Amino acid sequence: GTGFIPADCIRDRTRAVGVPNLLDTVVVRWGGGGDVQAGESILALKAYEKGREKWQGPTVDGIWFDEEPPEDIYSEGLTRTNNGQRGQFAQTTFTPLLGMSTVVSRFLMPAVDDPGQDARVITSMTIDDAEHYTPEERAKIIASYPAHEREARSKGIPSLGSGLIFPVTEEEITCKPFTIPPIWPQIIGVDFGYDHPFGAARLAWDRDNDIVYVTAVYRARQTTPIFHAAALKAWGAWIPVAWPHDGLQHDKGSGEALAAQYRTQGLNMLPERATWEDGGNGVEAGVTEMLDRMQSGRWKVFDTCFDWLEERRLYHRKDGKIVKERDDVLSASRYALMMLREAITTKPRIPENTRAKALARSIV
Repeated sequence: GTGFIPADCIRDRTRAVGVPNLLDTVVVRWGGGGDVQAGESILALKAYEKGREKWQGPTVDGIWFDEEPPEDIYSEGLTRTNNGQRGQFAQTTFTPLLGMSTVVSRFLMPAVDDPGQDARVITSMTIDDAEHYTPEERAKIIASYPAHEREARSKGIPSLGSGLIFPVTEEEITCKPFTIPPIWPQIIGVDFGYDHPFGAARLAWDRDNDIVYVTAVYRARQTTPIFHAAALKAWGAWIPVAWPHDGLQHDKGSGEALAAQYRTQGLNMLPERATWEDGGNGVEAGVTEMLDRMQSGRWKVFDTCFDWLEERRLYHRKDGKIVKERDDVLSASRYALMMLREAITTKPRIPENTRAKALARSIV
């Protein structure tokens, strides 16, 4: 009675058999004030260790999984809320120490054809949201965790261990946005998609220090080239755009290649698909180059590029192979890096009166 439910609202309770200190059911009295008629609800508690069969039973109004459940129990719990008559809900609160499990993937990396993905919501809480800690206490707590658990415990980022492709912390690669000097070349990379998202990333290159900055990203699904092109032209229609080999594929309706469609919409598409200088286009070469730059301080990301940072957290290998899911803006930034040699600087517009005076001087 000292927690979420006041003691005088707990009308009855029963204890579970075989699990120490676990209640089985609690009868909770609610309402009764003003015009509200008093009623009673039953709160049932179950342990994961009892197995899926113990979770079978009648339909319930809601379910709250405390700590990550096994996949079969999660599925059985959702089944208990399948009644369209009453607005049932399911919620899960946990630290993702089990990595990219099936349950976590449902939320963070849903399949393209998953009909339930729009009904799920993710709320992330980091240690910075625990405002009763001082900055010094937060730093001490984070340092007390094993290195491979720090991002999971302090930021809720799934612990991927050795499977993480870019094993660096966000603090190492992020920076605050700033105005890009006009002498820095820029380039855009795109990753085509419709059912899976279309992704784009804009890169700026500090050639003097050989540092590449990801300055803006874009990601959208089930949208046509005209809308994507409009979004990217806002970054600067003069910026060259690198694109992958599937840009050579022809649209079944118009018969026009994908890259050509975007060129028609006013984007400065490069004449050829993205390759390295030696003509190759290997993914492993790209991620190796990106990781090398991250570890040597030569790859930075504006901390406003949320989609890029989100994908970086989940980019991992399974059985030694890169999992090609939810990597749209990452891939776009890789294509831009491959064609960094084609990046160009802005060309400042000369006012008409200045141009006229320059022309007059040249005539004289």
